[in-house]
Amino acid sequence: MTEPDALPRLDGQVALVTGASRGIGAAAARVLAARGAAVALTARSAEAIEAIAQELRDAGGQAVAIAGDIGDVGWAELLMQGATEELGAPTILVNNAGMVGPIGRLLDCDPADWARNVTVNLLGAYAVLRAVLPGMVEAGGGTVVNVSSGAAENVYEGWSAYCAGKAGLAMLTRSLHLEYGGQGIRAFGFRPGTVDTEMQGEIRASGINPVSQMPREAHAPPEHPARVIAWLCGPEAQDLLGEELSIRDPELRRQVGLTVGGQS
Repeated sequence: MTEPDALPRLDGQVALVTGASRGIGAAAARVLAARGAAVALTARSAEAIEAIAQELRDAGGQAVAIAGDIGDVGWAELLMQGATEELGAPTILVNNAGMVGPIGRLLDCDPADWARNVTVNLLGAYAVLRAVLPGMVEAGGGTVVNVSSGAAENVYEGWSAYCAGKAGLAMLTRSLHLEYGGQGIRAFGFRPGTVDTEMQGEIRASGINPVSQMPREAHAPPEHPARVIAWLCGPEAQDLLGEELSIRDPELRRQVGLTVGGQS
């Protein structure tokens, strides 16, 4: 059960959402557009993000799809340029792109795969942030939501790369708040809990650690964390700046309008 009026209007805002081809990213793009934001979607799958962008345009919104690999850190500037040319400089960044693999104990992981994970989950997020931040500072403010994880704080067998990358991302959020909070940059780390996405399918298939044993029905739909992301872009979240927030927090759920319990 949700209360739609809990979410802010975002008219005049331009949101850049990474990892927007499916799961939390796609759901966030839809909610942000529904609240009035123009949305730039990015992911590796040009076909998938263009389909979602067209869906948003058909509903009366403004949206553009810009395909590319977040793991190519030099591409972030081109992403920023493309979004700005089409919609204007982003005022909202949702750093959602991420990967969980390689899943395996330390000695079973290939170093190149391990490095790829940290590049996507941490360095890619930093590169996109660095690309959009000057425009936000010049405009007098902006909102950055880094999609974090409980793995930023808690270690899980077989997830050494993922845990390391998400821990680094949590510190990036804190650094952003410390260094640019005084210039109007609103930084949040957001832990969406376990969500019914393709990543959870990969985790179940691995059979490693207790998370892989959770049945699919125990996971929340992507629309739940998407609502929190949209809510964080509004004024009601002002007293939570710089924090790592969990969707399991009952007070946060109440404010967002997720009034019924359940895993998310």
